[in-house]
Amino acid sequence: MDARGYIGDVLGRAAEYWPDRLAVVDAARGDGGRFSYAALNGRANRLAAWLRDACGVRKGDRVATLAHNGVESLDAYFACGKLGAIFVPLNWRLHPRELEGLMAQLRARALLFSGDFAAPVAQLQAGPSAVPHLLHLDGPGTSGSSGYEETLARAPDAAVSEPSLEAEDIACLLFTGGTTGLPKAARISQRMVAWNTLNTMVHELRGGDVTITHTPLFHTGGLLVYTVPLLIAGGRVVLMRRWDPDEFLRLVEAERVTAFFCVPTQYQQLSQSPRFSATDFSSVRFMTSGGAPLPVPLIRAFQAVHPVPFKQGFGMTEFGPGSFSMGPEHAVAKAGSIGRPNYFVAARLVDAAGAEVQGGEVGELLLRGPSMFSGYFEQPEETAKAIDAGGWFHTGDLARRDADGFFFIAGRKKEMFISGGENVFPVEIDAALQEHPAVALAATVGRPDPRWGEAGHSFVVLRPGASASPEELIEFLRGRLARFKVPKAVEIRNSLPLSAAGKVLRRELQSELANRP
Repeated sequence: MDARGYIGDVLGRAAEYWPDRLAVVDAARGDGGRFSYAALNGRANRLAAWLRDACGVRKGDRVATLAHNGVESLDAYFACGKLGAIFVPLNWRLHPRELEGLMAQLRARALLFSGDFAAPVAQLQAGPSAVPHLLHLDGPGTSGSSGYEETLARAPDAAVSEPSLEAEDIACLLFTGGTTGLPKAARISQRMVAWNTLNTMVHELRGGDVTITHTPLFHTGGLLVYTVPLLIAGGRVVLMRRWDPDEFLRLVEAERVTAFFCVPTQYQQLSQSPRFSATDFSSVRFMTSGGAPLPVPLIRAFQAVHPVPFKQGFGMTEFGPGSFSMGPEHAVAKAGSIGRPNYFVAARLVDAAGAEVQGGEVGELLLRGPSMFSGYFEQPEETAKAIDAGGWFHTGDLARRDADGFFFIAGRKKEMFISGGENVFPVEIDAALQEHPAVALAATVGRPDPRWGEAGHSFVVLRPGASASPEELIEFLRGRLARFKVPKAVEIRNSLPLSAAGKVLRRELQSELANRP
């Protein structure tokens, strides 16, 4: 009988099945950044041994990372799986005081960090949230930390596993982008990871696929959309330290990438890169978009140069993240749709009273299925708000369903505003604005209005070399939207604030408007 049990040490299994197959390409390391499944498993075993022997890490303990994308973060994820420990990738965009608050909550046994973040780590270690054990990822040990590669070299290269690990044990904590207070940590179980992998393989990937991971690994889009499922299935993951459209295009060609995920703003940046037209896309089976509806003009402009199929997806930290998928054959006919629920996902749309909405009406999107998270870390009240007695997760997203069963996101409940007694969904205005040939990016928020209660205020970024006045864009919308939906103001900007996942941060725009005289 295999003493490792049936879950957790997925990399140990992969190394048995495909030891010599290339698993990870850490592009920033150059020729030294290519790791087979056997090599990757060896690194994870040695790191797990150090965490166990030097740090006392046991099942259920938290191990945090603060680093840009690199093979070291994957080492940590898989080492935690071997120990039954909980992997916690931290958002490196946070202020040191925010990190202190999170670490006080986590009580991590060890922190792995890169030199870029030595200063906030030093500040953290000087306070009450100091971590007992540090491991410096890209240099010799300093300030009480051990050096990473020398630590791996000294650690025993023997299989490590936790045979008591079960499906409901937690694999990692991923922080959501909460709008107030500290972010909430979603508890991602081994069961959730396994079912998400199955859904991903049914709808998206094949075992031999090659993808690029550019989204930060502290985000579910970086860790769980394609990265972990593909490494479980024997594929190859190409890691980028940070997003760069030129480097991304180089890697698509050099690594013969077959599938990848980007948000619409990144597809826009790719299409504007000097390398775009010359890049060889012949290996790419499909491209997936998520985070926001993909504008049809962008699809057409991209495919005029590279006729590669687009797929639209949808998910979130707490569910999936592979929750909805749409085949490329529907990309234009069902433009704006997130597709239909994935194979093992149930979806409902309900009104404020919890009753099912009718026909194409808008309601809150509720999800249920085995790829749902296990609640928020040490926040039972927040968990109870999110998951009802029937086991349905309340997403906070508003959506409608058409006669063919395709879902369309109307916006977040908190983003919707009421103008003259009518519900207005900003995402609908943004989609209409992005039909204008001069518009590259748009984000609408509600603002107080003395006559209508609230009115729309749209922020717009124009395409390079394009021109359009606010008045022209408002007139453009009048030909496409009901009068009450047309924003009262359009503001042209050079850029919009984006999250690490490439989504527009509407709350920052809302705050900016609120603070104006």
